[in-house]
Amino acid sequence: MIIIIKKTHVLMWVVSLIVLIFLIATILYANKVINVFSSVEDKNIIVVDAGHGGFDPGKVGVNGELEKDINLSIAIKLKDYLEYSGAHVIMTREDDNGLYNESSSNKKREDMNKRKEIINSSGGDILVSIHQNSFSQQKYKGAQVFYFNSSDEGKTLAQCIQQEIKTFVDNKNNRQVKDSDSYFILKQTNIPGVIVECGFLSNYQEAELLNTDVYQDKIAWAIYIGIIKFLDEN
Repeated sequence: MIIIIKKTHVLMWVVSLIVLIFLIATILYANKVINVFSSVEDKNIIVVDAGHGGFDPGKVGVNGELEKDINLSIAIKLKDYLEYSGAHVIMTREDDNGLYNESSSNKKREDMNKRKEIINSSGGDILVSIHQNSFSQQKYKGAQVFYFNSSDEGKTLAQCIQQEIKTFVDNKNNRQVKDSDSYFILKQTNIPGVIVECGFLSNYQEAELLNTDVYQDKIAWAIYIGIIKFLDEN
């Protein structure tokens, strides 16, 4: 009987310890979230660009997903996080309308030029352009962040976002940030910027995930935390 009582006491202590650890972890996490949401100052201006739109669907996924729709959904979620933190967010588009006149002879060029004008006149601190990737081979997957090759701030921003994607979205994603001088939206704009290729629509599993609200929210959150870290450190 004495042995049973001792075992019961030990079990109670173990349970109490687990509960205590859980409570401490909860408090620390809550404080972290509060700190995150209070760390963006009102003066920060973030430009969020949802790639493609209107007549231009972007990539078409293996399951029929349209890149333009996924881009917009993630961009709006990101906008909500940023605005909740007190940032001023400028969107290049907030619906499925492209930035061109229907009578235009080159809608794509007009669309890109208008995005450039919005970004360059924004007075923004950073630019984040949301896109989806695709490749001829279906095995490739994973989000990757690109920056203009001569932008040190762009590289730092890309690294911050890439790390948080690994942390919050897929800890097996070992992709590294990549520089490029071919992206118009990065080359022709005057603020530090990145393009976030959120995943591969050519991969069945990832395309299915990218079309879900939960996964899109994880991507938006990871990008948001990356932005927060960049702004805190620069």
